[in-house]
Amino acid sequence: MRLTPRSFLWRTILMILIPLVIAQVIVANAFFGNHWSRVHDTLARTLAGEIATMTKFIDDGDTDAVQKMANDIGINVTFHEKLNRPKHDDNHAHETGRLASELSKRLNRRAKIYMDRDKRLVYIDVPTRTNQIATFGTSLYRIYSTSTEVFIIWLIGSILIVSILIAPFIIMHTRSIRRIARAASRFGRGLDAPGFVPTGSKEIREAATSMITMKERLDRYNRTRTDMLNAVSHDLKAPLTRMRLAVETQTATPNDMLRDIDRMTEMVNGYLAFARGETPEIEQATELPPMLTRIARDAAQDKKIITDFPDTPTQFYARPMALARAFSNIIENAARYATSKIKITEHDLTDTVEIIIEDDGPGIPDDRKHDALRPFVRLDDARGTDTGGTGLGLSIAQTAIENHGGQMFLENSDLGGLRVRIVLPI
Repeated sequence: MRLTPRSFLWRTILMILIPLVIAQVIVANAFFGNHWSRVHDTLARTLAGEIATMTKFIDDGDTDAVQKMANDIGINVTFHEKLNRPKHDDNHAHETGRLASELSKRLNRRAKIYMDRDKRLVYIDVPTRTNQIATFGTSLYRIYSTSTEVFIIWLIGSILIVSILIAPFIIMHTRSIRRIARAASRFGRGLDAPGFVPTGSKEIREAATSMITMKERLDRYNRTRTDMLNAVSHDLKAPLTRMRLAVETQTATPNDMLRDIDRMTEMVNGYLAFARGETPEIEQATELPPMLTRIARDAAQDKKIITDFPDTPTQFYARPMALARAFSNIIENAARYATSKIKITEHDLTDTVEIIIEDDGPGIPDDRKHDALRPFVRLDDARGTDTGGTGLGLSIAQTAIENHGGQMFLENSDLGGLRVRIVLPI
């Protein structure tokens, strides 16, 4: 038999209520239990002492003193030759047990105690030396505090109040988790979840947002694989057809053949680089200025390089080889289209590092910036002709940046060309 509930709702309720109940029971027993025990002992000793004193006066025959004392302390004293009491007394009851124990210590005769719980009264019958029965009647509150029951009721009530207050919040959290589970199930089947919006606590919203981001990346991954197959079939078909025609007509020259082979090799290498993605790499403490300076010096030897780096650049943990490949693609792209200069800037913020790479080339129209980040898409019409490439540089760079938790934006530069802004978390 399974003792623990399966649902998150009931597990959370039990996690809150069980420690609360245990804590209240410990407090009630350790503190209030001892407190009430001392209070009841004091009340029982006081009443037992008063009854013992009045019994001594009765034995001495001074009934006037007994009546006066009884009136002063709120006890009703009557004398009877015989009483029709129940056969069973209440000497061992929870409320009167302490009083019976104290009376047995102070009197040399057995007193019988009877309670009227409805009227909250207690009667103590004490035999006298004249063979009468002296009955001392008083309020039950003289020996027993009813705050015990009130406190127990309050303990139970407080648990119910806490349960009522926390239940709506737990239900809301549970509903948010169920919505994430349903959306994840649809995402896993390749479907969309219309109307799914992250709700709930901050952590639940972050989990939902991460799942949506994962779904978008998987969709982009699938699209790029489809684009890659289309690009392979399209880009390789033309040179292969040209080479076949040249061989059949015997009009091909070695240079023409080598040029087509080099072009096909470049395309195949680009496809393989994109398909392989990033290899596993250990994160290391990284500073960007030395990396960016080295890449710019190698990639843009014929261009003027302008750098604006902080005096003490921020050091953060990253995969340096992956970042180097990303920045190399971006800077090589800038060097290919820049007219004369490239500017590289780093801004260190509180929890992010912002890197800006600009060129003074023709730039990219606003309506084509989104296409520029798609793999296998070349914008030669926008940025010049005969530039070559497979259209993978910016796409590979964006993937590497996103794998570091960052973002890459294409904007217009004040230099007149393209402005690539990269934001990386520290």
